[in-house]
Amino acid sequence: MEERIQKILAKAGIASRRKAEELILEGRVLVNGQVATLGMKADMEKDYIKVDGKLVIKPEPKTYAMLNKPKGFLTTLEDPQGRPTIKELIKGIRYRVYPVGRLDFNSEGLLILTNDGELAYRLIHPSYKVPKTYLVKVKGIVEEKDLNKLRKGIMLEDGMTAPARIRRIRMPKTERNSWLEITIHEGKKRQIRRMFQRIRHPVLKLKRIRIDGISLGNLPPGQWRYLSPEEIQKLRKSVKI
Repeated sequence: MEERIQKILAKAGIASRRKAEELILEGRVLVNGQVATLGMKADMEKDYIKVDGKLVIKPEPKTYAMLNKPKGFLTTLEDPQGRPTIKELIKGIRYRVYPVGRLDFNSEGLLILTNDGELAYRLIHPSYKVPKTYLVKVKGIVEEKDLNKLRKGIMLEDGMTAPARIRRIRMPKTERNSWLEITIHEGKKRQIRRMFQRIRHPVLKLKRIRIDGISLGNLPPGQWRYLSPEEIQKLRKSVKI
């Protein structure tokens, strides 16, 4: 059956659909020896598809896992500078998987890993509005009027943020900083850190604890586990797959 090249690459676990489109535009994809173009279709059973000179084979079994990413690791599988990456933490996963979205070097928490390119694409695309919840510690005591600015949406360098859900986490009275739970559905670069910097309360700790009802739970830092069939179905249902 013929399908668009980017969809084939996503199904094969080569890259997300968005990244696959970039590979095509960069001329790195060949179909039967010809440079592929956006919109081109192929049949994985009949055509020879290569990416950077390597033949794309039939997809490996769909694999879904979660990782509790610690601080000090890059959310990538390779780093030219030799810094620690999550690849070091997921060696036990049988098939090659890719992180869905990112957590920056100093952030921690829930990271979904999969070779299901279609699911990954939909989970990170803003049009699907997948909620992601974080536990945040920020410097100082944040006034309610400043939290309301974030709840309504605040202007950043790259545009207005969508409304966020925020609630305070009760802490001992001796605590001089604020602990908050914030839920957003966007994925702007370092968005939460920039949002709190905008109201002059820098983030001291940032941990993702939930993605659309899939919770980190008590998974230890640096450890991973496969998602249950129920969790996979919940994610697929939420993005209409």
